[in-house]
Formats: sequence, structure tokens, C-alpha cells
Amino acid sequence: MTNKEFATELLNWYQDHKRQMPWRGEADPYKIWISEIMLQQTRVDQATPYFQNFISLFPTVYDLAEAEQQEVLKAWEGLGYYSRARNLHAASKMVVKEFNGKVPESYDEIIKLKGIGPYTAAAVTSIAFNKPNAVVDGNVIRVLTRYYGIEDDTRSTKTRRKVQEFANELIDEENPGDFNQAMMELGSEICTPSNPDCQHCPVQSGCVATKMAKTEVIPYKSPAKKKPHHIIGVGIIERERDDKILIALRPNDAMLGGMWEFPGGKQKDGESIQKTIERELEEELGVEVKAYKELMNLKHAYSHFSITMHAWFCTLISGEPKPKESQEVRWVSRDQLQEFPFPKANKVLTERLLKED
Repeated sequence: MTNKEFATELLNWYQDHKRQMPWRGEADPYKIWISEIMLQQTRVDQATPYFQNFISLFPTVYDLAEAEQQEVLKAWEGLGYYSRARNLHAASKMVVKEFNGKVPESYDEIIKLKGIGPYTAAAVTSIAFNKPNAVVDGNVIRVLTRYYGIEDDTRSTKTRRKVQEFANELIDEENPGDFNQAMMELGSEICTPSNPDCQHCPVQSGCVATKMAKTEVIPYKSPAKKKPHHIIGVGIIERERDDKILIALRPNDAMLGGMWEFPGGKQKDGESIQKTIERELEEELGVEVKAYKELMNLKHAYSHFSITMHAWFCTLISGEPKPKESQEVRWVSRDQLQEFPFPKANKVLTERLLKED
């Protein structure tokens, strides 16, 4: 199968089988950009309602640039990887200031925007501006390693570079946007990680992995390093005179930056969880507290580690909370908790607190 035949068969298949998505067929580069950022580390079905809500709140790049960061993070709440939202917000300001509100058409210019890497730059410029820049994501890597019979470790930069070279050679220069979307659609719907539907694949006749019966071992990805697990204790301090609860704003340059949380931290060896919370709140807020009752505990996984979070109600014994390790601390009512953007684990706590009320 020649490169031209590959592109033709793929595009014909795509026209007949592409899924309907709210951003598919969209001409506005701003909306295409938003969708591509959301689809990083997020499935289509998860991203769809967030995309629709986000666009209703910030219909243009000017609206996004003028919004407060807290508004943007609240709209992103639950999607995870919050640096995507912070970077998107910062990049929107760059587009307004440096490009007069127009998303750059050039790959070399758009990749300078905060939060945009090679994949997003290629996706946006090809779909929005018809530039022949080939995307390479997990789906494309799977399709092309199988198609060419590449058995090298896909964690390797060398392997990914090889896949990029093949994608560059295959891309249809007349219809690069549809070609890129078709490649990702093929990987998502047909060339799946396990039990690929080879008989319905439009490029099966040229696929080396199919001919060699190696679709279950290609692509090869070396085992990931074991993720560390941390025990976290957080304190829910209730103020006696009005029952308000203390929350803290994480620094922008920290993980989950710009999100609100209940203060706390990691348990030390040989330390009870109550002691962890009391120590952490003294270090973070400069106060003495007594952790007296557990509200709940929960498990949560991040990209590089996992946690078990223990949340305890605390009584403030002495001191006035100060943001020693955060941007800001604030006393809020339980009902007000819904107004602030919280990362997922803390969001579960806020929902539990509302039920407890």
C-alpha cells in the first residue's frame, strides 16, 4: 500500500464512520484549540460537557482573557490536570495582546503559546488552518507501530521520533485536518489497545502487525515505574462563633496551583494521622488545633503518585490562621464551598460536608 493509498483509504473510512462531536467540523480556531487542550488526558465523553459549558462561559478568546483565573478553574473543576486551564488562560492573554485576538496560523508561532506542545500545535494548525502538520498521540503511535511493525519501546524518544517521521510522510497535504482526526479516530475506534477490530480497518492490507499476528504485542511499552503512595491528613477547622470553615488557596506555581483546599499534608513515619494534621496546620497556618473526629477518608490517584486522604474535624485552640504556605486563607460557610474550584479529592470532601450540614 502506497502512502497515497493509505491516506485515501483512511479518509474514505473516516467520512463514513467519524463520530459526531461538538467541536468536529468547527471552523473557529479558538474552539478547536479549547477542544484539543481538553482532550489531553481526557476521554471524549468526559470532555464533551466541559467543552460545551466552557464555550458558553467564554465564547471568544477575549472572554477567556478577561476572565478571572478562579472563574476559569471553576469551569475546569473535575477535568484534572489543572495546569492545562492555567496555561490556557495565560495563553489567551498572549493571543489578545500579541496576536490581536487571532489564534496564530503558523506552527512556529502557536507553539510559543503557554501550554501548547508539538501535538496541540499540529492539531490546531492542521484542523483550523489546513496546514500539513502531522499529529502524534497515543492513538497514532498505536496505529503506526502496528502498521509498520515497530517493536521498539514506545517510551523511547527515538521510537516516537520514528513514528513522527512516518506520520509526516503519510499525511494528506490537501486535507491534513481530516487526516489527523482520522488517524486518531482509527486508533480510538478500530486499532484499540486490545482486541483491535482488524477486519474493519481501512489500512489492514498494509499492516505488518496484522500479517505477523502481533497486534497484541505491538506497540511495546516498557513497564512504568511503581507510583509512590502517600498518606495525607487534612483539617476541617470550624469557627465556633459562626460555623464557618477554613480553606486555603494553593500557590500558582505548585501542583494544583490556583485551586482551593483544606489545609494539611503528608504523614511522617510513626506519626498518628491526628498528629499529622495538627503539625501540618501549625506549619501551614501558624495555629494550634485539636483534631477530634474523622469526617472521611478516600483514595485518589494522580499521574505520578497516589494518596489516601484522611479528613478530620478540628477545633482551633489558639492563633489566627495565616497563609504561610498558601496564597490566601478564607473562612466560608458550607454553602459557599460550591463557589470555589477544588481539586477532585477535596471536592469529594466539600460534597460530604454539604450532606453533613
